[in-house]
Amino acid sequence: MPEHQINPNNWIDLYSDYLYNYTISRVRDREMAQDLVQDTFLAGLKSMENFKGEASERTWLVSILKRKIIDNYRKINSNKGKAEIRINYNNTENEGDWLEERVADPFDRTAEDSIQNSELGDAIHDCLSKLPQKQADVFKLKTIQGFETEIICNELNITPSNLWVIIHRARTAMANCLKQNWF
Repeated sequence: MPEHQINPNNWIDLYSDYLYNYTISRVRDREMAQDLVQDTFLAGLKSMENFKGEASERTWLVSILKRKIIDNYRKINSNKGKAEIRINYNNTENEGDWLEERVADPFDRTAEDSIQNSELGDAIHDCLSKLPQKQADVFKLKTIQGFETEIICNELNITPSNLWVIIHRARTAMANCLKQNWF
């Protein structure tokens, strides 16, 4: 089989668990995660001719899934007010490093790291659930998933300054919550 061809007959066996775990950690809703994975497979089938073989099948499917997750957040937020806060906020792209530096690499775990990572993950999800929905969505997209500012702003129909106000508030609330509940 040439490198640029894919085999959708094996997708469920090979990728469904990985894609589901990837999704559930971002949407926290089992039914929604299952729907997003199914939508990803369907979109993959519809756009098989676009697969160029520059990445693995799994990477290609994850990129489709990321778009589905963003679309889901956009749909959730499209019904909410579009109020815009214009504040000149000086910030850097790597403000979120405080979180990434505290989470062990999930692919290089010792037993202790695994337990600690699991406890931190539970604490992060608990703290995320206490945030207002829009703050939680923006925090997940920017800090956890690493989407670019421009993509998030376009998808959620907000300005960069509004995004930075939202992300600053979310990170401050997350830091305080984690300080109280985990550290």
